[in-house]
Formats: sequence, structure tokens, C-alpha cells
Amino acid sequence: MKQPSPSEAALFDAIDQRRMLERTEDWARINSGTTNMAGLAAMAEKLSGAFSALPGEVTLRDPAPVSAIDAEGREVELEHGRHLVVSVRPEAERRFILTGHMDTVYPAEHPFQELTWLDDDTLNGPGTADMKAGIAVILEALTAFETSDIAQSVGYDVMINSDEETGSLSSAALIAELAAGKAAALTYEPSALPDGTLAHARGGSGNYAVVFKGRSAHAGRNPEDGRNALVAAADFALALKRMQHDDLPINPAKIDGGSANNVVPDHAVLRFNIRPKTTSAADNFTHQVNDLVDTIAKDHDVEVSLTGGISRPPKPVDARAAKLFDLVKQAGADLGQTIGWQPSGGVCDGNNIAACGVPVVDTMGVRGGRIHSIEEFMIVSSLTERARLSALVLHRLASGAPL
Repeated sequence: MKQPSPSEAALFDAIDQRRMLERTEDWARINSGTTNMAGLAAMAEKLSGAFSALPGEVTLRDPAPVSAIDAEGREVELEHGRHLVVSVRPEAERRFILTGHMDTVYPAEHPFQELTWLDDDTLNGPGTADMKAGIAVILEALTAFETSDIAQSVGYDVMINSDEETGSLSSAALIAELAAGKAAALTYEPSALPDGTLAHARGGSGNYAVVFKGRSAHAGRNPEDGRNALVAAADFALALKRMQHDDLPINPAKIDGGSANNVVPDHAVLRFNIRPKTTSAADNFTHQVNDLVDTIAKDHDVEVSLTGGISRPPKPVDARAAKLFDLVKQAGADLGQTIGWQPSGGVCDGNNIAACGVPVVDTMGVRGGRIHSIEEFMIVSSLTERARLSALVLHRLASGAPL
């Protein structure tokens, strides 16, 4: 452990715990579930105003078109909110990207809408840890970083998207655009554990829908003339589970379809998720599932069409990412914070950034836990802990820390 230098220690004078907490509480009181367009618009307006304090251009970028398969097997367009982008010193040779998300998993009609203090340092509320507080940390850390002379030598982009909780499908191209050429990335998901442990390597994720078109018939008079789409879907689901192995968890999640008990069902839709731990597992699955489509279509004499794919590539930790983790760990140690890490089965925008060849640490947000539940909480004192950590990491990256 070493003490931060005088120029590094000066960063912390600009970090204001009360300001971060007030912002977090204000933002967490806005329901911004991924499907709540009004709530997302309100959040985007709030964030635009707050981030305008930085010396850069603030814009709201339109979401890319995204479609999905409905219960009848039809392709439908999905609505998404706009994404916030802040660009500071775009002409700088060395630049970074910091990312977060404004959406939560709680839709407008969800009963979990209130903030509750569990004790003097623990705040329960929707999106507190995941990740309204993380956004507050981004802004506070950058505000502190901008007080240093070294900040003028580098640039950065901030991206706060509106669809991370559903896979960032409408912002994936934007993430890739902004990540290109960056020296390093920091993403502000909450810590992997309440003690501040970071997520290290991550598996990937892919979501799929399979549409089965069979032929209706009377279940008593002429069932042999029917082609049971529901049975084909069930066979497909069982085959998927047989394809599962240690590097490829597969979860058949839902089957829509069927009809009256006396009708052979002529349509079904199967939805499933995969979590490949390696790139090779993801690539091999693509070939295997296409073969399965052909096999099920032939065996059941039905039409089978597959949509979807890998939206979050696996995120291994390469040599450059390992150096960034070490830099964060050392910065934490110099601040009296013990920071460890562990692999995670979860996914986030860090997966997308790593796929662009950019080293990323993607759990730089606050300490907290029980996210995606009505017991979600943040540890309030970690606002200052994490803001100081990020400001110090940014200062050292700007000072030329090798990756």
C-alpha cells in the first residue's frame, strides 16, 4: 500500500457524498423500466442536465430498430428509449469510455417503487444499486477528474443506455461505435458482492425464438392428418437440454402455442437462452442448433424457423484486461480498500466492450446486493468509496499507466 500522490489526493476534494446520494434518491424515484418510455424520457432529461456540467457535448441518440417474435410467431417491433452520450475532448489521442444504464427491471406497474432506509448506511429501493447510484458515481468521479491538469491530455465518452436490462439490442451498435479505439473502459454495474468484489471473466448470453408451423386436424376424427407443432417444440426443447455441457448452459424457458383439446395444434413458439462460457462453445452451438432445426423439421414434418443469437459474447480476461484489474486493485489498496474479483455467470455491456478488444472492468459501481428483487439495496458510504476509486484510476490511466 502506498499513499496517493498530492495531485491524486487533491482529486478527492471535489467528491461530494451528499450530492451523489441526493442524485441517487432523485433518480431512483423515477420508474425507468426498460418498457416505460415516459420514465426513460424523464430519466434522460435528468441525466442530460446533470452531465452537462462536464466540459463536453451531451446528446441523446435514437435507439436502433429491434424486433421480436410474439406468441403467434409474428415479428413485431419493440420500442426503446433514447441513449445518453457525452463526448469530452474527442480530438484527444488517448481516450476512454465509461458506461452505465438508466433502465431497470421494474416496469411502471411493478409494486416496488419506494425508497426505504434499512439502517444508517443501507438504502433499499428500485435501481439503487443497479444502477442509479452507479451513474452518480460516474458523474462524480469525472467531475473530480476534471479538476486535475492531467485530464486535459485525454478524452472520454460516457454512454448511458436505456436497454441494458434486456440485452442492449438497441444500443449494441452504439456501444461498438463508442468503444472503438478506446484505451480502456469502466462500466458501473454494482459490485459482484456487497464487500466490493469485482466481476472478472464473464460468460456470454444468447436469446432465441423458434417458430413451429404444423397442420391442424381433429384430434379424434383424423389426427393422422395433423402435424403437431407443440410436440415438435417440446422435442426441440428436450434436444437442447441434451446439447448442454459445462461450457454451455442452456435454458428452454417458455413455449407458447396449442389450442383446444380436440385440435392438433398447428403453431408453437419456443424461447430459450444460452450462456456460453467460451467463444468456441458459442460457435459450436450455432452449427449444432442449425442442424437441430433441420432434424426437427424432418422428423415432425413441420416448418421450423430460428431467430435470435448471441447478444453478449463471452468475456475472457486477456493480458491487457488483467493489467486494468491490477491497476484498479492497486488504486483500491492505496485508498485502504481491499478489492478482489471472481468470475460471473451474469452478463452486461462489459461483454460487448471486451468483444471490441478494449480492456474493461465492469463492476465499478456501488457496493450493494439482491438486485432484480424487491430487496435490492445499496451501501450508501460506498458512493464516496467508488467515486474516489474511479477518480484515482482515471488519473493513473491518464498519466500513462500501461495496459
